Amino acid sequence: MRIARFTTGEEPEYGVVGGADGDEIIASLVGDPLYSGVELTGEQHSLAEVRLLAPVIPRSKVVGVGRNYAAHAAELGNAVPSEPLLFLKPNTSVVGPNDPIVYPGQSSDVSFEGELAVVIGRICRDVPVDKVADVIFGYTVCNDVTARDLQKKDEQWARAKGFDSFCPLGPWIETELDSTDLMITTTVNGEVKQHDSTALMIHD
Repeated sequence: MRIARFTTGEEPEYGVVGGADGDEIIASLVGDPLYSGVELTGEQHSLAEVRLLAPVIPRSKVVGVGRNYAAHAAELGNAVPSEPLLFLKPNTSVVGPNDPIVYPGQSSDVSFEGELAVVIGRICRDVPVDKVADVIFGYTVCNDVTARDLQKKDEQWARAKGFDSFCPLGPWIETELDSTDLMITTTVNGEVKQHDSTALMIHD
């Protein structure tokens, strides 16, 4: 199932996306699919007529895993970490898939990082590996926007990755997806910049 969050110019709402590529329809939902029950309202919209928002607004935090592809680590001249290199992005960095990215005045080298985002469906911690699937609601796409010059300058990544609009998400959440071997392609002005499989992740 594809769950989107959108607006027609009024209050944000959730919906189920269906239909053929290029002719998608969003069936409106009442409720919150992550934290409460939902029901179809009977109202439908053409995808082309709505504004897609970030499919989820984090209630807790956005956790990233840095240098999780050997090729990307090599591209930046970094060693591959033996343990997951975790960092946080503030909730204020989250925007929709088509929203503009605001370049900060402190940086002259803002770059892209196309990533698979895991949407956790309930509050949890210390989840055993064999129970991880129980807390995953679905998956979406993330652009982990990064100010490269600030990342190199600072000893930590909070500033380089934490500006407003530096975490575009969407277009929607896929609730039934095998994430073990997905191709993630990032384009800039129509030019392919990244094309990698999630199977190449160092830490899954």
